[in-house]
Amino acid sequence: MAGLSSRSAVAIHALAMLAHRRGGSLTSAEISDSLESNPVLVRRILGRLRDAHLVWSTEGRGGGWSLACAPRDITLYDAYAAVEDGQIFSRHTHPPSVACEVGRNIGHLLDVEFQSAERALEEQLGRTTIADLLQQILTSGNEPRNR
Repeated sequence: MAGLSSRSAVAIHALAMLAHRRGGSLTSAEISDSLESNPVLVRRILGRLRDAHLVWSTEGRGGGWSLACAPRDITLYDAYAAVEDGQIFSRHTHPPSVACEVGRNIGHLLDVEFQSAERALEEQLGRTTIADLLQQILTSGNEPRNR
């Protein structure tokens, strides 16, 4: 299984921060401070979000990153789709043996199962907006959570 990279978590974190800013902008350094991450990584993720029309940036003094649309109009799936590459589950890198009963039949069956699981993930992430997530963040209190 390929799995998700950390890009989705970084993207959603950045979008939540920008939503919390309520119309203001943040620099990639400010966002990377919250993530305790490298500003270059954050800028790469923000660039992908910009390419997906979820954020926009302004250059120069007083510049930074802002949401391109309302937090209620951005789902977690939108963030995921903007920053993740390819399928969640890896398929066979080489076709299995057609001489083997398992080998000649498993590829199609796995594709069906994997596609169903990927659709379920997309549907689940599509149910939560950045506004929903921010509301949960703000009502969860200030207690640090275990990672």
